[in-house]
Amino acid sequence: MHLIQLNHECLLHLFSFLDKDSRRSLSLTCHQLRDVFLDPCLWNLLHFSSPCQLKRDNFVLGPSLRYLTICWYSSRVLQVCNIEDWLKSSFQKDICSKHESVVSTFLSHVCQMCPNLLSLTLSGCGHITDQDVISVLRSCRKLCYLHLENCVRITDCTLEGVVAHGESLEELMVDFCRNISHAGLQAVREKRPDIQLSAERSAGMIPDSKPERTVPLRRMLHKVLEFS
Repeated sequence: MHLIQLNHECLLHLFSFLDKDSRRSLSLTCHQLRDVFLDPCLWNLLHFSSPCQLKRDNFVLGPSLRYLTICWYSSRVLQVCNIEDWLKSSFQKDICSKHESVVSTFLSHVCQMCPNLLSLTLSGCGHITDQDVISVLRSCRKLCYLHLENCVRITDCTLEGVVAHGESLEELMVDFCRNISHAGLQAVREKRPDIQLSAERSAGMIPDSKPERTVPLRRMLHKVLEFS
């Protein structure tokens, strides 16, 4: 019996055991397997380990997507992406310009095509903004689990969005997000006591500073060193 003699449901089951690249490779062999690859039912879970993977054509976004994870564990995140924009060198800014909008653009597609998303995990995504997360909350009304880790641009505005738009949310994690404050976390606890909230180290980290506040201090220190 040949593989393509199996019915669509059996082929879907077989495809479910393959990774994204293997699914795509198999789909290039014939139209029948291509149809299986394009079936949204196959893509209820997606995991990406770097932004570049979001640009590949080895997956399908659709209403069947329930679980989405984007985790970028890279030294580049700590050494470049997590640095405040006004402190970055031209070289660092050039590095970021090549990928800084990739995750945000992908999330905008998720908002349009994946209304049934239940769980979203974003880790090491140094360029996503409050608006990106709030847009997901507004579009994916069934979202139950939101996990944000080491996302340095996330602020209390995201927490306000959770209160306003996360009516289905059951669990919120904002770990190692340095621009989250104690006041923002307390507001969530008071207004949405039904949400299981975790914020490891977030409110205890040093938040981003403003150039106008920091530059005079640096100049003062420079003068002290000059005349000492």
